[in-house]
Amino acid sequence: MSDTLPTSSRLRRTLVSAAGVLALALGVGLADAPAATAWDPGHGDAALAPRTAFTMAPDGSSGATQGGEGIPNIDSVKKTIATYYGDPGTGIANKTSSPYISELGGILGREKAELKAGYDRAVRHGQKPAIVFDTDDTTLWTYDMEVADMHFTFNPAEQDVWVQGQRFPATPGMVDFVNQAAAMGYTVFGLTGRNDNQKAATLGNLSKVGFTAFSADRFYTKWTGTGASQQPPYVTCAAASCTTVEYKALTRKHIQDLGYTITLNVGDQWSDLQGGYAEQALKLPNPTYYLPSADLPGVSEPRLAPRTHFRMAPDGSSGATQGGEGIPNIDSVKKTIATYYGDPGTGIANKTDSPYIRELHSIVQRQAPVVAAQCFVEKKLHKNPAIVLDTDDTTLWTYDMEVADMHFTFNPAEQDVWVQDERFPATPHMTTLAAVAQKAGCTLVGLTGRNDDQKAATLGNLAKVGYTGFTPQNFYTKWTGVGASQQPAYISCATAKCTTIEYKSQTRAHIESAAGGKYDIVANFGDQYSDLIGGHADRTVKLPNPTYYLP
Repeated sequence: MSDTLPTSSRLRRTLVSAAGVLALALGVGLADAPAATAWDPGHGDAALAPRTAFTMAPDGSSGATQGGEGIPNIDSVKKTIATYYGDPGTGIANKTSSPYISELGGILGREKAELKAGYDRAVRHGQKPAIVFDTDDTTLWTYDMEVADMHFTFNPAEQDVWVQGQRFPATPGMVDFVNQAAAMGYTVFGLTGRNDNQKAATLGNLSKVGFTAFSADRFYTKWTGTGASQQPPYVTCAAASCTTVEYKALTRKHIQDLGYTITLNVGDQWSDLQGGYAEQALKLPNPTYYLPSADLPGVSEPRLAPRTHFRMAPDGSSGATQGGEGIPNIDSVKKTIATYYGDPGTGIANKTDSPYIRELHSIVQRQAPVVAAQCFVEKKLHKNPAIVLDTDDTTLWTYDMEVADMHFTFNPAEQDVWVQDERFPATPHMTTLAAVAQKAGCTLVGLTGRNDDQKAATLGNLAKVGYTGFTPQNFYTKWTGVGASQQPAYISCATAKCTTIEYKSQTRAHIESAAGGKYDIVANFGDQYSDLIGGHADRTVKLPNPTYYLP
């Protein structure tokens, strides 16, 4: 346990005075610092937990307003999606039972009950009833391609391999629904964003998995602009490149001009459904990608819009309870994260100004005077004060690696290339925080999940970007289990593989012990809750990071 500071009113006044003096001396503003006390003993572990309620606009704009903790963490989103699709972590969906399959069964069961009445009503009015179906994730199921193959990063060339290979299973329950509608007398149309070069293979795939109602003359694919594959005259667009809604809505209008009444339009994207020219729209759930498109001019369809409020547990369990529309869509999450980091879509963060940089500045502005005051007083009292700092996204900034290079799919071999090359910039404003704590009398202690083979390069990277206080003796890296790099005696774990919390909390306990230097950890800084849980610090400071989650 850390030594506890005396709580006399005289010492409290000393701390408050010290914070003011240090702020003036070190150039750290106190405008945002707590006024009542100069320091705070931090939170109990019960408070060290991720948010579970989120507000997120589908276009990514919430990244400018919500703060890092208010953005759904992308790793938690992935786990939630996996739970929903019954994916055990392989990227392969369960084909027989999952929350997704159950939800689709309920949606289609309710819709089937209305088919006969809708058909009879149209016939009574002298109409030719028709139903329009999108393809991807409406009739053919792309999950295994999107996740196991592409890891949520769409690759059109690879998609074409899957299309031409007719590799997609049927979307659960849709074969029976489409075939039943056709048998009832509905004319069935396909309307997809796949292109003319993929039409034959798509029709082959549909037939292969059991659909009997689709035919080439009633299956609309998008033009390529090459040879005979040109934009049809019934589709006119505001710009050279038609939007999804322009293409699909105006194609539905064309179907109606042929004499059909589209009683139902079925799709998994809101842009499949917007723009009118159908009596009813049926949205199928799909949190694995988002294809936005502006609605037609003058058309207002507020009901055909994504959710903006979500509840999501960090462990992915919400995928069993929330339903597809209640899971933050991963493409919207990516756009929100990009906005937060000032990333224009290249995967490279803005290094001078962004909501992230401004939030970190605010955190440092609040914390530096308070931490400095405690460092200053404890140094005067010979209490050997220290602050502990994690590395990745606490002192060194990994965004460009995580996003531009890895596309949010962690690759340890590639990470080692970045580490050994010392390629990471400093986490914004954290060199200032470290310098303030040092000047006030605290020792800097590093505690990272990076391994012993990466220690020298990490220390080199830290020095390269402006940190001056880290030393090999006070920089803790994780053992590899090879040669001399073995689990230290001061760490004991419940299983053969230690958790992050076991490793980090017991290392902090060691740091506070006589063998570890008998430091008093006045503050522990980390971007993951697992950096902070487990005690052995007077104060815990969580830095925002929605780009990965390490429980």
